[in-house]
Amino acid sequence: MIEKTFNLSKGNEKAVEKVIFDENIHYLHMVFNENEGLPEHYSNSNVYMTVIRGVLSIALDEQEAHEYSYNTLLKIPEGTKMNVKNLHKETLEIIVVKAPAPKA
Repeated sequence: MIEKTFNLSKGNEKAVEKVIFDENIHYLHMVFNENEGLPEHYSNSNVYMTVIRGVLSIALDEQEAHEYSYNTLLKIPEGTKMNVKNLHKETLEIIVVKAPAPKA
């Protein structure tokens, strides 16, 4: 078999899964319930974030938080301050791709 397959978690439990972490990309699957999210941090690569379900509330650098619903893809440049949250009752599910893969 040439291809390698990966399975993402299913359900509504909080998850931050490192699905693929290699020298090319970092591919993460994340699930957050109401008032959950990531600690504020700076992006260490170009970040491509796809909302699979729910509503993403994200503040970038010094901007006020913006909200994005399912089927939205965000492109966030390296070095951007990020505050990622789910401020809604519906479960938030996102795919995060970092490309190129961070060096550190």
